[in-house]
Amino acid sequence: VLRCLGIPTRVITNFNSAHDKNLNLSIDKYIDVSGNNLHLSEDSVWNFHVWNESWFVRRDLGSFYDGWQVLDATPQERSKGIYQCGPASTRAIKEGDVDLDYDSPFVFAAVNADCVTWIRYSKKRKERIYSDTRKIGKFISTKAVGTNSRVDVTDNYKYPEVKEISFKISYSQYKNSLMDDRKILVTAV
Repeated sequence: VLRCLGIPTRVITNFNSAHDKNLNLSIDKYIDVSGNNLHLSEDSVWNFHVWNESWFVRRDLGSFYDGWQVLDATPQERSKGIYQCGPASTRAIKEGDVDLDYDSPFVFAAVNADCVTWIRYSKKRKERIYSDTRKIGKFISTKAVGTNSRVDVTDNYKYPEVKEISFKISYSQYKNSLMDDRKILVTAV
């Protein structure tokens, strides 16, 4: 419909798409001390999810948020009392501006939530035992114009994942760095 009105629109596919039911920006899994799943969260990760993007000028949010906007014609959650999603600015999603209207936190979580596993000792005590910050939002794609090729638009939604750098440090280097920290603290006092 939007294309018929002359508004540029394209289909987007997000692989490993998070469904953050409680909008805490993480997909939580709870296990007991024996490792059994407790089914305490309604969060889930879908193999993929599809939505549309349309190109809008955002006078309501400011020109910083102009450009591609997420519109989901098949929302799974209510937003402001009705089933709707968007238009959420892809710029807002990438920048983590989850305080904006139009379902920005939900779309942010769909492409960038952390998958967190908790061990639950009691109703009052839980401990985070694992967190995967890279699982969600893979190969976010659209179809190329004029061909059946895939165009990766992941960079429109999130910054590249930081690669972990492992290094080793000797105890003497560590000890010396502690001494330097103490010297700075004493000097500052």
